[in-house]
Amino acid sequence: MNLAIVPARGGSKRIKNKNIVPFMGKPMISFALEAAEKSSLFDIIHVSTDSEEIRQVVEELGYPVDFLRPNHLADDMTGLLPVYKWVLSEFQQHGMNFEDICCIMPTAPLLEAEDLIAAYELYQTNNKYHPLMVVAPFPVPIEWSFHRDHKTLLTPKDVTSIEKRSQDIEDTYYEAGPFSFFHFSHILEDISLYERKFLSYLISRDKAVDIDNQEDLDFAETLYLGRSVKASRSNDSIES
Repeated sequence: MNLAIVPARGGSKRIKNKNIVPFMGKPMISFALEAAEKSSLFDIIHVSTDSEEIRQVVEELGYPVDFLRPNHLADDMTGLLPVYKWVLSEFQQHGMNFEDICCIMPTAPLLEAEDLIAAYELYQTNNKYHPLMVVAPFPVPIEWSFHRDHKTLLTPKDVTSIEKRSQDIEDTYYEAGPFSFFHFSHILEDISLYERKFLSYLISRDKAVDIDNQEDLDFAETLYLGRSVKASRSNDSIES
């Protein structure tokens, strides 16, 4: 059996109720849930939340919350791995065991079911030995980065690399964040996930918006609208 976990605690600071804030007329979390359902990969889609408000919104969308997350796993300091372990333990107490777990972020409105399907195929092709992380390319070489002090003065992070040409610099990538795939053993073993090597599933930068503040939210809506316009133009071209 396969499980999708959507971690959606309450109490977000920078954007109030970030996980259920309106996005294009719907609660933000609905896009992740719809992509997970459309992929047909999961036996259970579980929203892990400590919030009764989020629970109500999610259940109104048609996704029953199996159980609420305890408060000690919903503070600002707790990482996601302890939450995933606890969720698996709770399901096990209900007689349910899962082989593959997909952790989908609730603030991923640009996520598409096709990416979940393609990433899972890659994960299976590699015999599920490595967990899978979604990455995107940095928009510019990280060698060109600067430190900025309180006077707004800039200092190159690496003086020896700042003048390198882009064609002479190796591509680098960052975790884009919309989802990850794990075998249950990756989560339950008592080692850090980052002691492992991850498979990488590459997405384009227009799908890799990490929504932490209002600027991110506005940018994601702009990208979503741009995608809709592009799709509409493509359909008009086919019909004509």
